[in-house]
Amino acid sequence: MTFTFRAVDPLKDGELLHSWVTHPKAAFWMMRDARLQDVERAYMEIAADEHHHALLGLREGEPAFLMERYDPAHRELAGLYEPRPGDVGMHFLTPATDTPEHGFTKAVITAVMAHLFEDPAVRRVVVEPDVRNRAVHALNEAVGFVAEREIDKPEKRALLSFCTREQFEKAVTA
Repeated sequence: MTFTFRAVDPLKDGELLHSWVTHPKAAFWMMRDARLQDVERAYMEIAADEHHHALLGLREGEPAFLMERYDPAHRELAGLYEPRPGDVGMHFLTPATDTPEHGFTKAVITAVMAHLFEDPAVRRVVVEPDVRNRAVHALNEAVGFVAEREIDKPEKRALLSFCTREQFEKAVTA
């Protein structure tokens, strides 16, 4: 599977993103009750933030998933761990579908990680999924993440995990 990436356009992509983030299967995205305006506003704030970026992953030119890249020293994890030079935070969301495709989500997280590591300044990817999100823990492990510890964020208990470039390359070539 081949994916390309483009920046989210909060107004143009708002309805699509709203349908994705409010779906019951996206419960860990914590936007289930968001209105369209709430989603547009959230992504306008990200678009204006130098430390946070939202991208759509495209498959054959069509939106297939959402990824966010952030600076963990300034967003999400600020004050919750000791950031290192080259750390980048990541979130990704594959939309719910009535026709699941075997291997799709693993292909997505692999593409997201490869995209992040295309930036030579990125040395380690940091994630903080909800401790209850077992499916994403397995996906993270499959691409090389190693869980460090549980942390308390304002909105959730999270599993702080890290993946270096070397861990990623070893995991995806094994």
